[in-house]
Amino acid sequence: MEVVKLGKRGQLSIPKKVMNALGLTGGSVLLLETTADGAIMLRLAGVYPIELYSEERIAEFLEANVLTPEEEIKVKAKLDEITKGEFTTR
Repeated sequence: MEVVKLGKRGQLSIPKKVMNALGLTGGSVLLLETTADGAIMLRLAGVYPIELYSEERIAEFLEANVLTPEEEIKVKAKLDEITKGEFTTR
């Protein structure tokens, strides 16, 4: 157990020993939770970048996702082979 002191602005420094043991670095994003008995829990947060697409970019994706007639024939043939004719297409 480590003893730490809360700074005047509410900041808390995590001892280097604890940071090393948990693989934390400066700038790590943590989640803070409080419990009914007054405990404070910190957990490492998983932060993943997201990308927001414009309508134009979505249209580009959809256009690039269209099968050529040759590809469509190959896909249908493969599906028929896999399902032995049980799969019907429009």
